[in-house]
Amino acid sequence: MQFKYKGIHSLTGKEQKGKLMAANQAAAAEELERRGLYIAELKEIKESILNKDLNIIIGAPVKNQDFVIFCRQLATLLNAGTPIVDAINLLSEQVSSKPFQQALKTIYQDVRSGTSLSKSCSQFPKIFDRIFVNMVLAGETSGDLENVMNRLAIFYEKDRKVKEKVKSAMVYPIAVSIVAVIVVVILLTKVLPSLLNNLLSVGGEIPVPTKIVMAASDFLIHQWYIALGIVILLVVGFIATKRNPKGRYMLDLIALKTPIFGTLLQKTILARVSRTMASLFASSVPVLQTLTMSAEVAGNSVVAKVLEDSKNSLRRGESLSTPLANSWVFPKITTHMVRIGEETGQLDTMFEKIAEFYEDDVEEMSTRLSAILEPLMIAVLGSIVGLIVMAAMLPMFSIYENFK
Repeated sequence: MQFKYKGIHSLTGKEQKGKLMAANQAAAAEELERRGLYIAELKEIKESILNKDLNIIIGAPVKNQDFVIFCRQLATLLNAGTPIVDAINLLSEQVSSKPFQQALKTIYQDVRSGTSLSKSCSQFPKIFDRIFVNMVLAGETSGDLENVMNRLAIFYEKDRKVKEKVKSAMVYPIAVSIVAVIVVVILLTKVLPSLLNNLLSVGGEIPVPTKIVMAASDFLIHQWYIALGIVILLVVGFIATKRNPKGRYMLDLIALKTPIFGTLLQKTILARVSRTMASLFASSVPVLQTLTMSAEVAGNSVVAKVLEDSKNSLRRGESLSTPLANSWVFPKITTHMVRIGEETGQLDTMFEKIAEFYEDDVEEMSTRLSAILEPLMIAVLGSIVGLIVMAAMLPMFSIYENFK
């Protein structure tokens, strides 16, 4: 609920007015008194189309970098002995994201009334995911919340770094591909028709490559709706396949089997899953919950199925590493380290080492891939444009021969 207030500050004697969020009017009054205000007026603001917050959020409500800073600041405040209530209240005034700020104000009121931090955070799944909630719950149970917050900051920071590396490797080929499509469409629909019509009006034999280009140009100009329909059908078919469990599994398998990019995707997923498991094991989250959340974080049905098999293996009293070793997704060195971690009781340490290995590998592979793809994509784009231009120029040689 939102309230409008007016009051006098007890120290400065100055009048202050403004708005604040609170669970109810009593909570709002208590908060203003805590700020040192003598309340002159306190009214609830009724929601209307003029003052209602339109929660239209494009993308994530909180940037990963901002969330990492929040975790680190909360850990620092807790280490300094600041009560969790005061720490949340202080951070709610510093964050720049409005949805995040509103969520923290609600959490502040909940924690003040006796609700646990993990339970209150679970109300906002778009901001606080299951990993965060479960690790905080483990930290509250063990009394080690400050160290858990440090682990969470490291986890989200590493995850962001890996994602950014992969994005940087993929942005260039995607951008060049889009430019190539635009250039080809403009050449075929605007430039070539007028050029070819002028040349062919003079006479001469039409070479086969020119006929192919003319057919493509005629198709895009007069039957463009068919091409658009094919694109729409492909998009709809992809979405429908993605929503079907078997179809999604097939697409995820194809993605992992794709040369070069499949390997990069596999290493990215292994880095993410290993980092998740390392953080959850270190925070004493139960192993079955750890495997469930790691499967969700993987974002790939093939990897998720292997982790689900590992969970079933543990339920039967068998080892975690056996299903991993039977799958081609997890390399032998990975499963060997997991087996050692099981035998020594140091799964968190082993998954930490696996995560670091694959994070470094993803960074190195992304850098190499970017260096290779840039000249390769330029060559591909140049070849496509060159072939179209060459097809348009061939009739000129035919006309030249006729005039000899």
